[in-house]
Amino acid sequence: MEIRFEQKAQLKEKPDQKNLGFGKYMTDYMFVLDWDQGIGWHDARIVPHEPILLDPACVTLHYAQETFEGLKAYRRADGKIQLFRPEMNARRMMKSNERLCMPQLPEEMFVEAVRAIVDVEKDWVPSEPGTSLYIRPFTFATEAALGVHMASSFKFIIICTPVGAYYAEGINPVKILVEDELVRAVKGGTGFTKCGGNYAASILGQVRAEEKGYTQVLWLDGVERKYVEEVGTMNILFKIAGAFYTAPIEGTVLEGVTRDSIIHILKDWGYPVYEQRLSIDDLMKAGHDGTLEEAFGTGTAAVISPVGELAYRGDTVTVNEFQIGEVSQRLYDYLTGIQWGREEDCYGWTVEV
Repeated sequence: MEIRFEQKAQLKEKPDQKNLGFGKYMTDYMFVLDWDQGIGWHDARIVPHEPILLDPACVTLHYAQETFEGLKAYRRADGKIQLFRPEMNARRMMKSNERLCMPQLPEEMFVEAVRAIVDVEKDWVPSEPGTSLYIRPFTFATEAALGVHMASSFKFIIICTPVGAYYAEGINPVKILVEDELVRAVKGGTGFTKCGGNYAASILGQVRAEEKGYTQVLWLDGVERKYVEEVGTMNILFKIAGAFYTAPIEGTVLEGVTRDSIIHILKDWGYPVYEQRLSIDDLMKAGHDGTLEEAFGTGTAAVISPVGELAYRGDTVTVNEFQIGEVSQRLYDYLTGIQWGREEDCYGWTVEV
């Protein structure tokens, strides 16, 4: 893929790496690629990060035909930069785009685009412990026309931001409220895709949880409101009586890259892992009888987010005395060790930029 580069006249001052927060500072450049009906993908370019000019009748503004991804670039101790399983993000975006009737960007083009923008922005990849460069690829319709149909033009863009911890709690346990009224996803819908509509629909549940002093929402299935699915921004796993349980990938749960990585590691460590339905009643019972030993969310942003408390219909259970579990900590240390190059990558998951 030939990529045109447009030099920015003046580069930004880099932020303090010790106080990055999450998603606050955008880098100097962005990658842009156009798609037009009858032409396909064309005009790959890296240009200064700037506002996007859209017609008020843009399809995305009215019918939300858009998808996005999230991955990171990590600076190793030797100064080199590496990505973590970018091909999985590429494949997931292809599935998301297929569901929303959007053009699919081939895996090799996706990875090439990510590597290209990170290479240009390599000075933005922080080196402080726990920091990284968050990469946000997204695709959206640009056609200006009112009417529900597959658009005839799209843009694929990648923007980047140096980040620290996603949650203020960091690796410390969080409190989670189980949502039993609102619905996040149903089979046949878009729950498995990474599209903005899914996240917009989850905000009310998040607001309700925060008003009650909880960090996140745990969603139940959309039909019976009985089975545990995922947290608002993460997949979730539970260690019950020595085995791990997580919701199956059946069209309502996002195919998390971190989730998949954690399952691989746990199985290699000899733990039983069950990708099957788990009822909220059985989960709360395990919390009360002491067999719920650990619980944690998994995602690119937070990696591992331990759960210290679960609340459901006025009933509350504390997990592992509100301390990070032994396996949770071990997983976090090992997976981030691979991502930052401190551990040997025996899985072939990292890609050097």
